[in-house]
Amino acid sequence: MSHQLPLQATDRVSTGLTGLDEVLDGLRIGDNVVWRVSDLDDYRRFVIPFLDSAADTGRHIIYLRFGEHPPIIDQHPAVRTITIDALGGFESFTSRVWRLIEQHGRGAFYVCDSLSELLNAWATDAMVGNFFRVVCPFLFELDTVAWFALHPDRHSRMTLDRIRQTTQVMIDVHRHGEDVQIHPIKAWRRQSPTMFLPHREQGGRFRPITDSSDATRLQATLESERLHRQPLLDYWDRLFQEASRAVFEQDQAGMEDLQEQVLQVMISRDPQILGLARRYLSLEDLLTIRSRLVGSGYIGGKASGMLIARNILLNDAGDLWQANLEPHDSSYLGTDAYYAFLVHNGLWPAIMRQRSEAGYLNEAPALRQAILTGQFPAEIRSELERLLDHYGQYPILVRSSSLQEDGFGNAFAGKYDSVFLINQGPPEQRLAEFENAIRQVYASSMNEDALVYRKHRGLDQREEPMALLIQRVNGRFHGRYYLPDAAGVGVSRNTFAWDRTMDPKAGMVRLVMGLGTRAVDRIEGDHAAVMALDQPTRQPFRSPDECYRFSQHLVDLLDLQEGRLDTRPLSQVLETTTDIPIAQLAEVDRAATARAEEIGLQGPVWRLTFRPLVQGSSFITRLSALLNTLEAGYQHPVDVEFTLHLNEQGEPAFNLVQCRPLATIGNSGPVSLPQHLPRNRQIFCTEGHFMGGNINQSIERVIRIDASVYANLTTSQRYDVARRLGERIRESGASTLLMGPGRWGTSSPELGVPVRFSDIAGIRILVEVSENAGDMVPDLSYGSHFFQDLVESGIAYVAVFPESEECVYQPDHLPGEAPPDNPDSEIERAIRVYHMPQWPLQVRADIEQQRLVCYRPVDPGQ
Repeated sequence: MSHQLPLQATDRVSTGLTGLDEVLDGLRIGDNVVWRVSDLDDYRRFVIPFLDSAADTGRHIIYLRFGEHPPIIDQHPAVRTITIDALGGFESFTSRVWRLIEQHGRGAFYVCDSLSELLNAWATDAMVGNFFRVVCPFLFELDTVAWFALHPDRHSRMTLDRIRQTTQVMIDVHRHGEDVQIHPIKAWRRQSPTMFLPHREQGGRFRPITDSSDATRLQATLESERLHRQPLLDYWDRLFQEASRAVFEQDQAGMEDLQEQVLQVMISRDPQILGLARRYLSLEDLLTIRSRLVGSGYIGGKASGMLIARNILLNDAGDLWQANLEPHDSSYLGTDAYYAFLVHNGLWPAIMRQRSEAGYLNEAPALRQAILTGQFPAEIRSELERLLDHYGQYPILVRSSSLQEDGFGNAFAGKYDSVFLINQGPPEQRLAEFENAIRQVYASSMNEDALVYRKHRGLDQREEPMALLIQRVNGRFHGRYYLPDAAGVGVSRNTFAWDRTMDPKAGMVRLVMGLGTRAVDRIEGDHAAVMALDQPTRQPFRSPDECYRFSQHLVDLLDLQEGRLDTRPLSQVLETTTDIPIAQLAEVDRAATARAEEIGLQGPVWRLTFRPLVQGSSFITRLSALLNTLEAGYQHPVDVEFTLHLNEQGEPAFNLVQCRPLATIGNSGPVSLPQHLPRNRQIFCTEGHFMGGNINQSIERVIRIDASVYANLTTSQRYDVARRLGERIRESGASTLLMGPGRWGTSSPELGVPVRFSDIAGIRILVEVSENAGDMVPDLSYGSHFFQDLVESGIAYVAVFPESEECVYQPDHLPGEAPPDNPDSEIERAIRVYHMPQWPLQVRADIEQQRLVCYRPVDPGQ
């Protein structure tokens, strides 16, 4: 320990045994005392005198009871027993103990059950050492004395060393029949010529064994006993050793029991995910996962979902997918590695401050920065080197896979970071970049959007350790560029059908050339291809010009020369590469090609329509089969991410990189649309371009961004509008419709309003309007992370195109407008608020008719 404090007479504490006090020169305030025993009775016999002595001095004594063994203390009048459930996991248990220590304050004394009992609850030995490294310094700071026991044969040398380095006092107890010896291993700030010799108990005194011959015989006896005592392995290692044996011997009963045990400590705590895993992850599969796991603990929701989905396809439709599903090459960083990182860097006090109500958001920035500068434990670092050796110089993707991520009802879509690594250069550089990527993903757990998301969904007090999914990036080398042929997001339910003839159950896909980043995000200034799988060539646009305008012109790729993820124009990519299968993804724009040739530009101008892929290959058939099979396996609509690898004939093989339950807004039942509605009562109506199923919603407040004012604001002022808008939304709990130009949540203010999702999470309906002022047009990006947030929050979405013949848009008919707080402020004048609590607007939509209307139910003028 590094705490060098002056020794005062009042610092001394008795063990309750005069002979033991003589050996140790007594205890000191702040001491943590660890007894290493083979029989808990030997711990118990030393505890009772200590308690009696402490009670005589009026000490407040707490017994922390968490083990399955018989109680160490049974009804002592001076002791308060507090039972803590360790089965909730490392963080839950450690946080509970921390809060109890904090609550009882300075000077309390503690007696704890055997630390070795925590192995049964947490499965991993390393976390026992991490728990002790968290609580021991805190107990020291609060001038306590705390006693612990552990069984040394049940722990690794690394854990025993870490406990020894952290504690102030460590004592071994050896028993040979009635012969009891104690052997002090550590007594911080104490020293005598015989203190660290073995001591034999004789009549209540402990005599040092000063004869080397006697000591040698004693040691030989102890070693002989150990030879006949089977060493107890860490629960984690023992569990997988037994699993390997059961698989080798084909012990069916044993395999079933062990499968359940492994699922509980490595896959999930979610009952629905566990149900899927029981059906689709065999014990052999789990052993394979273990072989690719760095550290121990859970692999997280994203990794579990990907593995379960792959096995659903191979097990339930194997004839199709054995040849058309590419093998994955994933590795995992377990949740225990995340906790080990936090403890290794002394961040647990910061974690406790952040977990408080007052510190939940306020403490997060400092904690995030501390994570970004943290160092990895040596045992984790060596495993990371091994991982890089495996992947060679292929690019890799470091992805979040937290415990709650990609579960039923909680997708965490886009809340945590994913980091692409070019993985080029000397090993030292690649390892440093790999470590930085892991730190970045760990730190993203403290991002404000992620924290607000958890708070909004009631998850802020639930354990959320971060595991990592590490994947080889699927693709090909094209000179200086590396990218897959195509990538996409598929959903098995198309609740954004834009034509009444489309079947929502057929599903939908967002498809891009290159990396899938452009498929999962709302693309600034660009658009993914959106296809209904039952009518893939039917686009949600009215003219060829719109088809070109709302298509993909930029490609995300990895630039090996620059060493980073980059975005390049399609034309530039095609100029510098010759082997991209563009003819299978795009069509030649003949008019644009002719114009280019007139000004001396060579080569065709390609437009990424994906029609050759759709019409000339089995892509749609295979994707439909994939989504149907997964929905049947999950017994729930699904959302998948994939990449495509095209062969010479243009036929696609799929690489499934993610699968999660698809959040859907439940239909409100049959909805009757008003017939013969007078135009002066219509605020807006549209055919198609809405999401949320059948909608029947009363709206008491409308907040509208005035495009004519907003278009003349500076970039800084537009961010001010976004900030002020969040404040206005939170001012009232009234059911709110939010309406504005272009794209909500954009990072480019010239394209819309740059609000964060956390600012608008409480609204009922979000409306994007195509305005003539600038390039502010809606982005029909269903399937993106932004839309996942809308769906999970139960927010209906509408895109309004006033220039369309099928659309009515009359915002001037909105009643109940409130004057701006400051009429002289352009910021305030851009935000127009309408209150109508007595005459709420009605928003109704029928998904079968593909019609939506927002209207005043009565004409106040009548």
